[in-house]
Order: sequence, then C-alpha cells, then structure tokens
Amino acid sequence: MILPQQPKSMIVVGSGAIGVEFGYFYNSMGTKVVIVEFLPRIVPIEDEEISKELEKNLKKQGIDVLTSSEVTKVDTSGNGVKATVKTANGETILEAEVLLSAVGIQANIEGIGLEELGIKLDKGRIMVDKFYQTNVPGIYAIGDCVPGQALAHVASKEGIICAESIAYNEKKFNHQPEALDYGNVPGCTYCSPEVASVGLTEKQARDAGYEIKVGKFPLSPSGKAVAAGHPEGFVKVIFDAKYGEWLGTHMIGYNVTEIIVETVVARKLETTHHEVLNSIHPHPTISESVKDAIEVAYGEAIHL
Repeated sequence: MILPQQPKSMIVVGSGAIGVEFGYFYNSMGTKVVIVEFLPRIVPIEDEEISKELEKNLKKQGIDVLTSSEVTKVDTSGNGVKATVKTANGETILEAEVLLSAVGIQANIEGIGLEELGIKLDKGRIMVDKFYQTNVPGIYAIGDCVPGQALAHVASKEGIICAESIAYNEKKFNHQPEALDYGNVPGCTYCSPEVASVGLTEKQARDAGYEIKVGKFPLSPSGKAVAAGHPEGFVKVIFDAKYGEWLGTHMIGYNVTEIIVETVVARKLETTHHEVLNSIHPHPTISESVKDAIEVAYGEAIHL
C-alpha cells in the first residue's frame, strides 16, 4: 500500500507483523500512530515475553497501543477518519487522517478460472499436495494462495520444491525433493527493535506436554549491542528437557533477524545444546547471545 503523502496521524488496526511494521515506519517519520489490537497482546503469534518487550519499546517511541480493543465502526464521511473502539474501559472514538487495516491477508484468487477447472479451495486458499500440485493434474500453486505462512522466503522455497518435483516426475531431475517443514519456518518483524522467531513458544511447548528448559539472555550485557547503541531486548531459547530437542527460539533486539537462521539450521540438523555450546561463537557479536541463552537454560551461564 502506498499512501499519497505522509499522514500526520494514523490508526493501525491489527498488530501482527504488517501492522507493527507500518506503525513503526510511519511513527519514525513523524506520524502520530495508534495501534489497535483485538487480542490481549500485540504480535500475538509471538512468545508472550516478546510481545511485552515490543509493546514497551513501541510505547517509548511514542506509539499508542490499545490491546483487547475492537474497532466497531469507521466513519469516513468527513475529513480523515473516526474509529469507534470498544475497549475494556468502555467505548472511545479515535480520530486520524488515515486508518490502515492490517488484520490479515486474503489470497487474490477470484475470477481466474479456478472454479471452472474444478480446483479445490478451502477457506480462501488453493489446496495442494506436499509438492504443490492441485487436485487437477498438471496445475500447481505456491505462495500466499496456498495454506502455510504467507512469507516471501516460504513462497520462494515452495517454488523451488515445486519446480524440482515437476522435473523429477519428468525424469529431468535425479532425486525427489524434500517436502517443506512448516514447523521450522523463521518469522521476522522489521521494526525497531527487530523480532525474529522459529519453532514453539514457551506456552505452546508446555501445552504440548513437553518438560522444557528455558534460557533467556538479555542483550544489555552484549558488547556488540551496547556498542551499537541498542542494548534493549533479549534472546530466549526453549529445549525439550528429556531428549534435548531444540523446540524454539524467540528474539527481540538489534539485528536479530540476521541470526535466527542459526536455530533454523540447528533444528534441521537435530543439533543438541551440547553441540552448540561446543561451537565457538565470535565475539563481540549479537549471535553469541544465542549461545549465552543456551548456557542459561542448562545452568552454565558465565556472562550474566
């Protein structure tokens, strides 16, 4: 979405990655931003501690955040917009030049002939097998129009898997590609501080019945974070206590979107905490905070 000019005020409805990123971006340019979230916390798919830390930092930057709040009416009849918001403390009316709806995305699949071809749909998405073929042989679909995370890096990998599968079936490729593990997809939110995560949150792990080890390392002792002028945030890791499986990592802070891949690769390789702790991490870096968090989880911390 490209706005015609920078608005002086904006209401952002929805606090997922899109809502937070747009809210942060316009606030950084001087727009007065209010984020309205229906659920009890912002970035609700993230770990709860990440949500709290991000909300604290956004408020420091001057962004107003309303959680457990619902926009029930929008009036655009005059100049700008008036939004009626139902909150825990009653109803309030917010006024701004622009209202940005960021409550989710919808696949643009209408009017392209899917129904005529008999292609199966479910909840607005095209149904495919693990190699992205639809129920109609020879027709494939990838990206935001199929089930799964609506992320650019997911769509890219789906496209590669799909193309390799087609080539394999036509005997132009020497091995069947591996299906994508949607449980090991990193998610990134590009605001400041950045947010990055992969795998289970602490709550998800507990709800799934895991006995877990949790390690949390703040970035305030990190020499790189302090030198960069961004000591806020932390790295949080979650391991299965019984087998040592790396269940998830959740980060908020400077440059964390660049280092989440360590967890993605380690989980793919079924790496244990022991192997990570015995791998030298360069100093001073933000990435060594991952090792520090694992040390906390296993009672081996030396940098706190």
